[in-house]
Amino acid sequence: MLVAFEASGLIRFALLLILWPIIRLLDVLGMEDAALKLTIFVAVAGVRKSEIESVSRAVLPKFYMDDIDMEAWRVFSSYDKRIVVTKTLSVMVERFVKEHLRADEVIGSELVVNRFGFATGFVKNEIGSVGDRVAMLFRDEQPSLGVGRPTSSSSFFSLCKEQSHPPFLTNQRHNHELLRPLPVIFHDGRLVKRPTPSTALLILLWIPLGILLATIRILIGLILPMWAVPYVSRLFGGKVIVKGKPPPPVSGSNTGVLFVCTHRTLMDPVVLSSVLKRKIPAVTYSISRLSEILSPIPTVRLTRIRHVDAEKIKLELTKGDLVVCPEGTTCREPFLLRFSALFAELTDRIVPVAMNYRVGFFHATTARGWKSLDPIFFFMNPRPIYEVTFLNQLPVEATCSSGKSPHDVANYVQRILAATLGFECTNFTRKDKYRVLAGNDGIVSYTPFIDRFKKLVSTFKPLYS
Repeated sequence: MLVAFEASGLIRFALLLILWPIIRLLDVLGMEDAALKLTIFVAVAGVRKSEIESVSRAVLPKFYMDDIDMEAWRVFSSYDKRIVVTKTLSVMVERFVKEHLRADEVIGSELVVNRFGFATGFVKNEIGSVGDRVAMLFRDEQPSLGVGRPTSSSSFFSLCKEQSHPPFLTNQRHNHELLRPLPVIFHDGRLVKRPTPSTALLILLWIPLGILLATIRILIGLILPMWAVPYVSRLFGGKVIVKGKPPPPVSGSNTGVLFVCTHRTLMDPVVLSSVLKRKIPAVTYSISRLSEILSPIPTVRLTRIRHVDAEKIKLELTKGDLVVCPEGTTCREPFLLRFSALFAELTDRIVPVAMNYRVGFFHATTARGWKSLDPIFFFMNPRPIYEVTFLNQLPVEATCSSGKSPHDVANYVQRILAATLGFECTNFTRKDKYRVLAGNDGIVSYTPFIDRFKKLVSTFKPLYS
């Protein structure tokens, strides 16, 4: 269901849900292989293999990680050579089990792909059984332990010296850090919850109402004055939890206050403005033009050229308060990316603000999809909740005025914001995120139309040559 939704769209997602009773019936009748093959065919037939790989890289690891049995992981990780056997498509699990579970090899179903790179939906008939393929990987050695359900994994259990089935109970004392799988810090996709049949049906039924609700919520932000937005938004399910004491508007000063926020969604500066009940401009890097049009607050687009951006921020601070998110991009998990030190060089009037949010159905950020839909997906959630925690303005001795370097100030602000939210600090940057999720540096070059057309023609040239 995740691959169908993220790689193809809502129609295939709905079709797979409609066929779920048939798939379930085949499963009950003992035709598990037929049920799985039907599921695979409906989910991926006609989809580019590269798109399936993209979903497997960016979307699935989060859901796989949520399913990890830590006791089973402790057993699995205690051995030097580790093989994962699965009936599902190896292309879906290979990246996760190799990078996060540190497996050596994956044995799974192989997808048939035509010469144009599209999945046919069929599965290759591998030569030899699963047991034979496992034996080939171990050569003359005998696997020490087979871990899994006896009904689904018995084909290779006979090769192993020992067998282990759930529930897994380990009494051995291990180093906790060594036994943790590599965490999923970056992930993409729109769905928050696993699309089980009941959840998928609820999502499909909610989408028309969600679009209507999102339209109303956006119009509220565009039409009403900022002081009225918090009161009216509550009538339509929105909620903002404020902690700490917001600073009053600055008067009689040459420069405004720089609010330094954690970056969870594009809504961070908008929510902050609604809490303060006044429109505060926000600096942005690469948000879509539609998001700028829909924004109820002024936005200042930066260029990523350091001296140019510094002058822009200085100019805005002379006009009043300003919001900046020094991570440069959003992160969904409880981690903070490395803070850019530029903000620390430009002012000593710094107020850290810890932002966090909770949504039920749809994520409000994307690296692979259409960024212009980010605010719409946020407002489509039945009850989006934001938490805003104001910290005290940095004392002079914690700023560059006291001789501290900009990097020291930025790292200090990152640490106190992470401690407030219970998050972890990292050295990952925007480029790291986009390399993991989209395979690029996150900088989009707008190719002229004629170049795009030539690329499209060259892609389909084998069809008519």
